[in-house]
Amino acid sequence: MTVSPPVAAAKQPRRSLRRFRSSRGRESWAGLAMMAPAGILLLLFLIVPVLLAFTLSFTNARLISPNPPRFVGLDNFFRAFTADPVFLQSALNTFLFALVVVPVQAGLGLLLAILVNQRLRGTTFFRVVFFIPVVTSIVVVSILWRFMYQSDGLINSMIDTVTFGALKGADWLNDPSTALGAIIVLSIWQAVGFHMIIWLAGLQTIPEELYEAARMDGASRWHQFAHVTWPGLRPTMVFVLVTITIAALGLFVQVDVMTQGGPLNSTSTVVYHAVRKGYEQQEIGYAAAISLLFFVAVLIIALIQRWLTREKN
Repeated sequence: MTVSPPVAAAKQPRRSLRRFRSSRGRESWAGLAMMAPAGILLLLFLIVPVLLAFTLSFTNARLISPNPPRFVGLDNFFRAFTADPVFLQSALNTFLFALVVVPVQAGLGLLLAILVNQRLRGTTFFRVVFFIPVVTSIVVVSILWRFMYQSDGLINSMIDTVTFGALKGADWLNDPSTALGAIIVLSIWQAVGFHMIIWLAGLQTIPEELYEAARMDGASRWHQFAHVTWPGLRPTMVFVLVTITIAALGLFVQVDVMTQGGPLNSTSTVVYHAVRKGYEQQEIGYAAAISLLFFVAVLIIALIQRWLTREKN
């Protein structure tokens, strides 16, 4: 049969549209196939645990128990604030830890980044030296520092040598007044190299022409930092503060390796307390409630921090 010219012209767009739909369909399926592994992992290791923790937090579930879990409403949350002094102590310790670590680690990282950003011989060596603790396992670092903090360890030997015996070091990890401070010092030392690298990357994105213009206008080094460097580091600053805050609030490994929350719960943190309740004491429902409170607290602090560091214009 012979197809007339008007009919052939009408079928041509349909074929093109069908071909286009088929091409888009293949691309969509290919995209879904590539997303599937990551999506499955996120579903299994993020979404499902979060939903499970949210559900368990309203029950009295135990890790190993012949009795089925029972719905208890908000009892776990009331218990955390009214009948669990260790949780309140842990929350206070976590807050103090973050209050010290966040500004000190961010400021020290910025100072080191400025120093190693100079065009001097040997800066690459110092960049490597400062970054070595970051690539070392935090478990190994914690074990080494636990030995250094002993009564006859390296820290006390250095104090004794420098002061010619006038001062005696403390039993750092077994004294409630010094244990948390000792962990703070270790944590700052271990992670400052990572944030130094982030600050350094931010510094190297600032155009050199801005510094040249500032020098031509007679700006001092402080004015160059205040009016060129710091405004150029604002996005980096937000990232560094948020990451340090989240890491500080999630303190766990150092406490678990060095003090196990002691002495007298002076180093217990919210995450450590939740793990201890959930796995050592098998109160998985109560531990899920603590984890949910911790999640809400971190979310609120991160949002407040993001609002305080927002662009004003």
